[in-house]
Amino acid sequence: MRLFVGLGNPGSKYAHNRHNIGFMALDRIADDHGFAPWRGKFQGSISEGRLGSEKVVLLKPETFMNLSGQSVGAAMRFYKLEPGDVTVFHDELDLAPGKVRIKVGGGHAGHNGLRSIHQHIGPEYERVRMGIGHPGHKDRVSGYVLSDFAKAEADWLDDVLRGCSDGAAALAGGDPARFSNAVALRVAPPRPSTGSKPKQVSNAPTGVQAKAEEDSPSASPLQRLMDRFK
Repeated sequence: MRLFVGLGNPGSKYAHNRHNIGFMALDRIADDHGFAPWRGKFQGSISEGRLGSEKVVLLKPETFMNLSGQSVGAAMRFYKLEPGDVTVFHDELDLAPGKVRIKVGGGHAGHNGLRSIHQHIGPEYERVRMGIGHPGHKDRVSGYVLSDFAKAEADWLDDVLRGCSDGAAALAGGDPARFSNAVALRVAPPRPSTGSKPKQVSNAPTGVQAKAEEDSPSASPLQRLMDRFK
């Protein structure tokens, strides 16, 4: 069994904020995969369903961001889960908009929702870091994350959310690489092949040749796409 947690703040005032991208990801997964209706529990909202062969509980803490760990801890205790059974979807200032990375363990980097979760269950849980970009100065961070996504960001945001939903079953099944591939195929789908052959580096050792081909502009669109999400 897996617990997917989306971070955000409750209420219509915050619904479209950058800080609420975790809520948005879980809403898309629930809608696309036929999860049960949302209901109140664990100081939040939960929805239950299956992703592939795994039973998954989706949790949106409604304690406000700074106390998210209270909700996550309560759900973990009820279902008798370990931190390794938990995946948290959250906004990430240190990634460019549209980029998504998987991480297990480590610090909270000042994110108040993660800070609270660390306090309640420790750091050894999985995170889906969803890039929203940085406003450029630390004094602008609070206003930036609590402001709505701009209309110009709608396309990449939709691609990221669809990609997270596409890869949700792989993530639940313990295959983060496949999840990342699913997001990549939405955010930057490969262009149709032109039929040209990749440039070859002659008389080079295998490892060097592979690196040269990887760095070459002639590398396939899919290879460049995969490199972006390493």
